[in-house]
Formats: sequence, C-alpha cells, structure tokens
Amino acid sequence: MIDILIILHATLGGIALLSGLIPLMSQKGSKAHKEYGKVFYYSMLAAALVGVIITVLPKHESPFLFTVGIFSSYLVLSGRRALRFKKEKPSIIDQIISIGMLLTGIGMITFPLIVWGGINIVLTVFGLLGISLAITDFRVFKNSEKLKKGWLKMHIGKITGGYIAATTAFVVVNNTFLPSLVAWLAPGVLGSIYIVYWTTKMKA
Repeated sequence: MIDILIILHATLGGIALLSGLIPLMSQKGSKAHKEYGKVFYYSMLAAALVGVIITVLPKHESPFLFTVGIFSSYLVLSGRRALRFKKEKPSIIDQIISIGMLLTGIGMITFPLIVWGGINIVLTVFGLLGISLAITDFRVFKNSEKLKKGWLKMHIGKITGGYIAATTAFVVVNNTFLPSLVAWLAPGVLGSIYIVYWTTKMKA
C-alpha cells in the first residue's frame, strides 16, 4: 500500500510541476491560465495530502516531511481561496487554514529543538515564513478594504509559493550535484524573484 501511495504522490507531484508552468507563463486571467491553474491546484493539493499520509505510516514516519506537506497544502489552499476575496469576506474556513499554518510554523521551529536538541535551518526558514504568512492573513482578514485590493497579490504569492514547493520537492529528490541546503532553498529564492516582479508590476 505504501509503495502505491509513493507512486501516486510522485505522479501527482509531476503533474503539478508540469501543469503549473502554464499558469506561470501564460497571460494572467486567460483561459489557459485558469484551466491549467485548476489542474495544478488539485494535483498539488492531492500530492501534498498523500505525502502527509505517507509520513505517518509505519516505518515511514517523518515529522520533517509531515510539516512540509502541511505547509505546501496551506499555500495552495489559501492561494486558491484568495480568489474569493474579490467579492466575499473571509470565512471560518480561511481562519482555520491560517491557524493551522501558524501552529505548524511554530512546530517546525520548536520540534527540532525539543527532539534533536538543535535548530534545523530548513525547517526554521519555512517555519518563520509560514508564521509570517499566517500573521499577515489575520491582519488582512480584519481589513476588508485592504483585502479587496490585495486579493490578487495574495493569490499570486501563495499559488507561486505552492509551485515553489513542487519544484523544491523535485530538486531535492533528484539532486545529485547541489549541496543539500542549496537544493532546499534555491527554488524559493528564484520563486521569490518572480513574486516580487509581479507584485511590482501590479503596483505600477
């Protein structure tokens, strides 16, 4: 069963990686952007959830990958739901998603300290980022006017973050020449440049 889940996880992750390229490169709001964006969303979310299941099964327990899976799920879920904020107010579901990310971020930082007696750089970076995103969510949720103006920025930032997660997973699993830390963080650095580009373009 575990072998089947691993193959399913890898297949869904591959679909997300390939389909996600089209929304990134196509005209925002176009038919291709929307249709392939849906394919990316569902495949990425499913891949993350299957990955989370694998990390709690016997002989495959991994608190490290469990929290990374939760983080990836948060990015694509909240990024997709940001589209609603153009016309709707945040619901209790949005609050729960952000609370889940906040708690997961705290766990990503504190777990290595408690269990391993030291800081894990990758988990600390992702944990701090997750906490920052969750706190920003709570602040924006309280300001409906700011939310109406910033829904697109939130959507692009978090959905792109989800694609960064897919790319990171691919690079880490197939890495044969990059140092481990570089493999984990390089996609995030490059993806952040893309996010800053679009944020600047929207402001202009």
